[in-house]
Amino acid sequence: MNSKVNKDHVETLYDARFLRMYDHQYAENRHYFSVSRRKPEDLVAKLPDEAFREMLPDAVTIAVVLHLPGNKTRLLMSYEYRYPIGQFLLSPVAGLLDPEDRQSDDPLVKAAIREIKEETGLTVKASDRVYVLNPCAFSTPGMTDESNAFLCAEITLDNLDDLNQNGAEGSELFNGFELLDREHAQEIFRTGRDKHGNFYSLSAWMVLSIYLAMFNS
Repeated sequence: MNSKVNKDHVETLYDARFLRMYDHQYAENRHYFSVSRRKPEDLVAKLPDEAFREMLPDAVTIAVVLHLPGNKTRLLMSYEYRYPIGQFLLSPVAGLLDPEDRQSDDPLVKAAIREIKEETGLTVKASDRVYVLNPCAFSTPGMTDESNAFLCAEITLDNLDDLNQNGAEGSELFNGFELLDREHAQEIFRTGRDKHGNFYSLSAWMVLSIYLAMFNS
């Protein structure tokens, strides 16, 4: 690396509750603009190397896999309205880490269990499995420091009676579930489109990949 980047000169250009815009003045008369969920003092770009390697992500994304009667395995996804796209997109269960999650002994699993309950109505039991697949991955590091952990939750159910979307909060809007078997998941993965012919997010693509790689039925 032939040039050094100054990490200290970062100016806040816009500040809202869930989104901020920054000017990274990385050298004299040189600027790079980014957006972030983080406050100035928490920006990833300003973290020392060791803190960077130990950081918690902004959010969790979960491949929720249901084990149903008859030895059936299904990937549970939903249709969630995404305002920047203007569409209900096929989406995995996901959400930001709350302060309470960050203070727990297992922040990622705690956040995942909470999000599953809020977005699907399902309660993760002691006999179910929730485990981390990737502790922190950056979504679009050329534009934002937003990061996600990817987890898998294997939940065994006798029926789908508790499945609901009544836990939506704030601006969240949901429009039904998809319970995908392997064939349907493969078709959506292969074409890059849901059953309506619409594109979907990179996180949805990742969750489809996890399901197809790890589960055969």
